[in-house]
Amino acid sequence: MKKLLLALLALATPAFARPFTPQDMVMLARVDAPVVSPDGRWLVWSQRETDLAANRGRHDLWRLDLKAKAGAPEKFASLAQAEESSPAFGPDGMLYFLSDRSGGKSAVWRVSMAGGAAAQVTGAYDLGGFSIAPTGDKLVVWADRPVGAASLDAALPDKPAGAGSGRSFDRLFIRHWDAWSDHQRQQLFVIPMAAGKASGPGHAIEGALIGDTPSRPYGGAEEISWSRDGRTVYFALREAGRIESLSTNLDIFAAPADGASPPQNLTAANQATDTLPTVSPDGRWLAYAAMRRPGYESDRQMLWLREIATGKTRALTGDWDRSVASIVWAPNSAALYVTANDTLDNPIFRVDLAGGKVHRLTGAGHAGGVIALPGGGLAYTLDSLTAPADLWRWDADGRATQLTHANAARLAGVDWPAVTRFTFKGADGDSVWGFAMRPASLAAGAKAPIAFLVHGGPQGSFGDSWSYRWNPSAWAGHGYAVVSVDFHGSTGYGQAFTDAINREWGGRPLTDLKAGLKAATDRFAYLDADRACAAGGSYGGYMMNWIEGAWPDRFKCIVQHDGVFDARAMAYETEELWFDEWEHGGHAYHDAPAEYERWNPVNKVAEWKTPQLVITSERDFRIPYTQGIAAFTALQRRDVPSKLLIFPDENHWVLKPKNSLQWYGEVFGWMDKWTGNAG
Repeated sequence: MKKLLLALLALATPAFARPFTPQDMVMLARVDAPVVSPDGRWLVWSQRETDLAANRGRHDLWRLDLKAKAGAPEKFASLAQAEESSPAFGPDGMLYFLSDRSGGKSAVWRVSMAGGAAAQVTGAYDLGGFSIAPTGDKLVVWADRPVGAASLDAALPDKPAGAGSGRSFDRLFIRHWDAWSDHQRQQLFVIPMAAGKASGPGHAIEGALIGDTPSRPYGGAEEISWSRDGRTVYFALREAGRIESLSTNLDIFAAPADGASPPQNLTAANQATDTLPTVSPDGRWLAYAAMRRPGYESDRQMLWLREIATGKTRALTGDWDRSVASIVWAPNSAALYVTANDTLDNPIFRVDLAGGKVHRLTGAGHAGGVIALPGGGLAYTLDSLTAPADLWRWDADGRATQLTHANAARLAGVDWPAVTRFTFKGADGDSVWGFAMRPASLAAGAKAPIAFLVHGGPQGSFGDSWSYRWNPSAWAGHGYAVVSVDFHGSTGYGQAFTDAINREWGGRPLTDLKAGLKAATDRFAYLDADRACAAGGSYGGYMMNWIEGAWPDRFKCIVQHDGVFDARAMAYETEELWFDEWEHGGHAYHDAPAEYERWNPVNKVAEWKTPQLVITSERDFRIPYTQGIAAFTALQRRDVPSKLLIFPDENHWVLKPKNSLQWYGEVFGWMDKWTGNAG
């Protein structure tokens, strides 16, 4: 009997079961940018692998035969010493992609899906991306060039001999995200192409416009689209005014591909964001996303349609209280597929062209990279709190099938935590959502210390999605129970809920966090309410500094990453002024100082007492590292136990593999010290 019991236990709990670790996380393959061949046979994507020795990621191309019954993913058209990314199929059925295999500068290459050697298409101009015309006779590329460059051959003049190292500016931006301005812009150039070979350095098509296309720092190919006849390029661009950092006014322009006349602004009447231009397969419609409030980067993005022949426009999702994040047309032009945050998820929705009715297609988790398959259905990436992204297929009958298992070997034996969603009454009596995560290693009846994670944005969500930066499963693998709350200001609950944080940074969100932590500890017996540490980055980092003074007796310790410490200094140091000013009633600090001082953490330093780990990075221009140094100085002067971790080579995010491992090592070490967690 004893032997039988032991055998059953062995079957129920594999001997190789183990927790998920940061080491696992940094070494995972990352699946991205799927595309499908015109005949619907081949699915191709970019896949990142970690080169830990070189402290970087590198990218290869992979493919899957969708028509083979037992098809398996395979690496394709990649060289070990080169970077391959941005796959795209041309109308000729050939696969085009970016590669730096020629002299270290990126160029467009192409290869037949039947195999064989890849051929170089463009010169090695260090391109940022490309898009092929539906007619196959030209392509548009983008690259950093001096303002007003006529072709890709343009370059900044050499500095005179003996010149100093100083940078000179006469307008903002002087720096953005993680880079100082070098008086260049990301611009579009069209290059003619014949038989798969592009000729020459191309010609500019943006005329006298000054801005970045795609936009900085996040924009990509989704901001550019071709007309079906290949004569027009549609693109989104924010014109650089006297103070570009105050404007969220991206517009959609239509530029003749031959550069014969200046671009036409199609959305000049709207002073807020217009983006994601996407031409329908039948060539009749231009779909795009638009906000309505100038200066607000997190306003609801509605789906709009413009009839190309007449110029008539209409809002397609005006009655749907969700914000469209991506747009893909159905092959028959009768519907569109979009993604949007929705109550801890980021599903795919179908929007009918006639009437704008919205249908949710996918379930829990975070979907992205959506492509419509020629024969019907969709391919997309899907991830969750306990699963990194893989490729999936959705068929018209509603069946979802996983196509890849990119990390199956690396994650073999991982014992994943259990995730439970919960809701409670928060500020103003509103329903607020959150999740709790129970470590898989926790014994029945035992309690685990709490990692109370506060998301950034603040217009964002710690929803059911995978992260390579703040990964809740890594905390759970280290023995922490995780609690997270989508406080007022989070996305996926309607625009009014998102707007509710405006001028309320330390108000409604803190009310939600207090109520959410209590609701979680009341409901989940495995949470050790007396051993909790709070951690947050960006706005979450601000909240850590605010909690230090406004909720000083709740936590054993705090981890603050890239958080605002002094709202006054932040108002003059940050690069995207539109964000900070909108969040404080649309005012500059000097016009309304009370708006900034109301929720300013520096004003409550006298109450600080909770041990805090401060993390910041020297290339963070969003919340400059001086804010972190100031917080650490305040802690030290108050004689509060504290530690500073500063990365000289990271921006607002910690991206390098070795730095990520160091980040988790410092965070876990700090939290273990104050909670008594054994790890």
